[in-house]
Formats: sequence, C-alpha cells, structure tokens
Amino acid sequence: MRYELLGPLRVVDSQGSSWISASKVESLLAVLLIRFDQVVTLDQLINEIWGCEAPRRATAGLHVYISQARKFLSRPDRPDSPIVTQPPGYLLRLGTDELDLLIFRQRVAAGRAHSLGGQHAAAADMLESALALWRGPVLGDLHNGPIVEGFVTWLLEERLECIETLMETYLTLGRHRSLIGRLWALTAEHPLRETFYLQLMLALYRSDRRADALRVYKDAHRTLAEELGLQPCRALQDMQRAILRADQTLDLWAAA
Repeated sequence: MRYELLGPLRVVDSQGSSWISASKVESLLAVLLIRFDQVVTLDQLINEIWGCEAPRRATAGLHVYISQARKFLSRPDRPDSPIVTQPPGYLLRLGTDELDLLIFRQRVAAGRAHSLGGQHAAAADMLESALALWRGPVLGDLHNGPIVEGFVTWLLEERLECIETLMETYLTLGRHRSLIGRLWALTAEHPLRETFYLQLMLALYRSDRRADALRVYKDAHRTLAEELGLQPCRALQDMQRAILRADQTLDLWAAA
C-alpha cells in the first residue's frame, strides 16, 4: 500500500486509488501519516481536528474517527490495522508500506549526491523524478491545525529547494536557453525568492540577452523594495555588476 501526501490525500493499492470523503477523518489520517511511527496524543489530535472549538465529547468523537480511519485502511490480506492505540494516543505504523514524501526526499538526496559527484545529467533526471511525484498542493485544501500547517510549510520549502537545485544543474549542463521560460514563471510565482532571479539573469546572459538580464535585476530590485523595503541580496548585486562588465566567470566553460 502507498500513502500519498503530495497532493490531495489518497491511498493506492492493487485495487487502485481511494480517498476519504469525511474531512475530519481525513485530517486525522493526515496527522498520523505526517507523524508516522510516532505517537500523536489525544490532545494533539483534538486540537488538529477542532482547534479551540472542540465539543464536549471530542474524545468520544475522536474514537469514532479512529474507527472510520481503520476501516478505510483495512484490506482483506491485512488482518492488523496500521493504526494502533498507544497511550497517550495513537500512531500509524508504516512498516513496508510506501509514503510518497519519503520517496521524494530519497530522490532529492540521490540527485544532490549525483550533482556532487559531477554526474549532472543523472542528477537532473533524479530531481525531475522527485518533482513528478507532486500531484498538486500538499494535502489539497486540508490545512487545519498546527501539525498540518507546519508540515505543509516545511514541505513547500523542500520543493522549492529541489527546484533551485534542478535549475542550477541545468545551468551547469548548458541548458540555459531552454530554462528561460521556466525561470521567468518561477520568478512570477515566487517574487521574493531571489535565487530564481539570479538563475534567470545567468540564463539570459548566457543566451546573449544581456539587456533582458539587467531588466530582471531591475524588476527584482523594485519588487523587494516595494514588498519588504530591502535591497537585493549580495549575490544578485554581484551578478548585476558581473553582467555589466561581461565577466568571463559567468561563461558556461567557467562554471563547468
């Protein structure tokens, strides 16, 4: 069985994919998967599902949701539920089951290892395969309590770091021209992420588009000033100066 969090929560087995229609049961299962092999206390689960509006009989309601989650995960060939009671709460034992989050992180680690070893094409393939696991927003619209919210924030950062590494790898491989559109979209989607501006400027410069590269710096400068009252980071400033003097260290042969 495979649990998938990189998109709307779903479970995949030999019979296909299945989803939970009840939002509170979905929240419960999401928290147990986020904290797999760890005990999640009753208070944590109640806070995650109801927040400060927990009903008087929240504990009884929680037991009902646990029962429904166990039923959802039950399979004819698996007599024991992965959700077990362990005071002061419950835990989900992953066992031999798969979790797309772990596969994502394994592929990212492998991609970075390939990159460090100079195997840039293999690194790019591995990082692309990691990003291909994403089916949409993490856990869909399920952003309830602090555990889920913190998890979503952390995982989005992991994804952006993966994309940054992938773009850097493609630049090293000399694929700057094919990256321009993708990087422009990334700067529009993440206007405060200075690394994407930096990579876009380099891709444009190597594509003989020096003026466009300098306009990107100007756009970044304006956005950062208007949104945060900040100057561009030192790396962006250094890139602008290097482009203005046509610094040979920006050329592809110097980066390889």
